[in-house]
Amino acid sequence: MARARVWAALTVTAALVAGCGPDGEYVGLNLQNFDPDLRGFGGGMSTSQAAASAAPRPQPDQRGVISYPGYQVAIARQGDTVATIASRLGLNAAQVASHNAIAPNVALNAGAVVALPTRVAAAGAGAVTDPFAGRSGQAGAQAGQQPQQHVVAAGETAWSVARRYNVAINDLARWNGLGSDMAVRPGQRLLIPVSGAAAPNATQVVTRPGAGSPTPQPPSAAGALPDERTTPASAPVAAPSGPNLGNTRTAASGSGRFQMPVNGSIARAYAPGRNEGIDISAAPGAPVSAAGAGTVAAITRDVGQVPIIVIRHEDNLMTVYAGLDDVSVTKGQSVQAGTPLGKARNEGLVHFEVRNGFESVDPERYLN
Repeated sequence: MARARVWAALTVTAALVAGCGPDGEYVGLNLQNFDPDLRGFGGGMSTSQAAASAAPRPQPDQRGVISYPGYQVAIARQGDTVATIASRLGLNAAQVASHNAIAPNVALNAGAVVALPTRVAAAGAGAVTDPFAGRSGQAGAQAGQQPQQHVVAAGETAWSVARRYNVAINDLARWNGLGSDMAVRPGQRLLIPVSGAAAPNATQVVTRPGAGSPTPQPPSAAGALPDERTTPASAPVAAPSGPNLGNTRTAASGSGRFQMPVNGSIARAYAPGRNEGIDISAAPGAPVSAAGAGTVAAITRDVGQVPIIVIRHEDNLMTVYAGLDDVSVTKGQSVQAGTPLGKARNEGLVHFEVRNGFESVDPERYLN
């Protein structure tokens, strides 16, 4: 929880650090209107219906794996780390750790979810019964019952994620093996509980002769009715936007002025007013480098003492870097594209901004 709030302050710091003066001095922060935990939470919003109809998480197979049509996850056992799970499944520990924004040897909560970057072979004999699929011998959910994955962004908490998807916080915690403090980390992949009736208990299905059968729950009580909104025939249809991931960006998608500061995909896109830059998934300890030639205008820290670096470039442009440790440059130093600035922190996200004067701009417009 505390770490999430530190990252929230880091994002705001990076968003306003363009207030450096002409000599690179740091002007300060403006936290006005920032509310990382209660965004949009007002009267009339309730998760009671979702909480009443939340389904149980499917049971893993004997290796601790739950398979869905689109992805697989591993469920941590007591004493597990990403490294022990990767070893058990024959996967590369560094890749699994990077995919989940956590160091390979960090102890995991029992029941914690670890998303697998690649699929592993089916478990074979002894696979568990999947309460979603309704048949044994297959660990996985039917198409349409696959839980959505949510990648935690800087500033988000377990409560804000639960409110976003209208699920109960306790269900979110049980599905993802969260601790009693409900702490989540940027880059963590959470499974969103699937709505639906709980799996039937075999000891309660059969009744005594002559006692009658239990009344089934009506379909209308299994979940909230959809919020139907009719679009006028004259309204224009907005074209859906494509995925905004770093590994889908081509060389022609930006001006080529700057290079990516760290290897990784874009976990959170530019959204003025909510995210003044992009958040890039990065393995802990991955090198972070300058995106282009310029001068280090400022090096400061947020309330959690996380370093923030500002580099001034030609044409009134500045780049901002946050979410790194082991800073290897100094204020006033001249840098080139690729000059090492530091290393990605264990949180697994590097925040990167491009600013034209005091205004933030979409970094992807300037990247190779």
